[in-house]
Amino acid sequence: MFRNTMAAKAVAGLFVVAAAGCGKGAFPAPEAVDAGPPDIDLAAYELTFEEEFDTLDVSGRRCDTRWIAHTPWNGDFGVAAFADPSRGFPFVTRDGVLRIEARKEPDLGWQAGLLSSWNTCGEGFAQKYGYFEISTQLPAGEGFWPAFWLIGIEQEKYTAEVDIFEYHTNRPHKLELTVHIHATSEGIEDYQDWHVERIRPGSLSEQFNTYGVDVQEDEMVFYLNRREIWRTPTLPEFRQPLHVLLNLAMDGGEITKKTPESDYMYVDYVRVYARR
Repeated sequence: MFRNTMAAKAVAGLFVVAAAGCGKGAFPAPEAVDAGPPDIDLAAYELTFEEEFDTLDVSGRRCDTRWIAHTPWNGDFGVAAFADPSRGFPFVTRDGVLRIEARKEPDLGWQAGLLSSWNTCGEGFAQKYGYFEISTQLPAGEGFWPAFWLIGIEQEKYTAEVDIFEYHTNRPHKLELTVHIHATSEGIEDYQDWHVERIRPGSLSEQFNTYGVDVQEDEMVFYLNRREIWRTPTLPEFRQPLHVLLNLAMDGGEITKKTPESDYMYVDYVRVYARR
């Protein structure tokens, strides 16, 4: 998902999203998936970051809010423009659930939503090592591209990216997990390792599921509903504070005649833990 490392300095307005009506998108009730005994014991961890979405403290690119609505390096991606927050779009919260909308505007084309916990001033939440998790229900319409991912705050020579999940709705049987190193200077090589998890079509859009990664010094372990699905070595480039991003993007190459003009990603929470 990463595009470039040029820092954005534009200032956009502040908008705090409070509880609102559900409009076209009915808010589903979060229910835990019964996946059996978990493979990760969070009793060994302590909570360091918690977003329950009772409200949402977000701005376009300002540095005095918990979240910003763009990537902090001016590297937005996909065919849909990530919109600054306004009343009712692209973010709405209700009963502790965040709704992110992607929709086609008659004059503006596709617009969608992204949240970053790190801002354009080089501030915000980031953590070296720990367990990062989201609970979310994903869209079903074709052409949508939701994701939950991490980016290292050190970007002078390279960018380290951990895609906890990417989901292309045109491929409803696949969940994609990837780690990248994007080189931005000589002497550093690009790197990528990935895993495709086969899933039941519809299972990610019919209910809330949790997606997580435990980043430790030696390896990264990925989880779906707290069951391990992949692990990969932690290269030195990933041994740094990582900040959180989540988004509902659009893949222009996968928009079809069946793509609805609006669809939604629902998020119950984002939580980060550190080992005690």
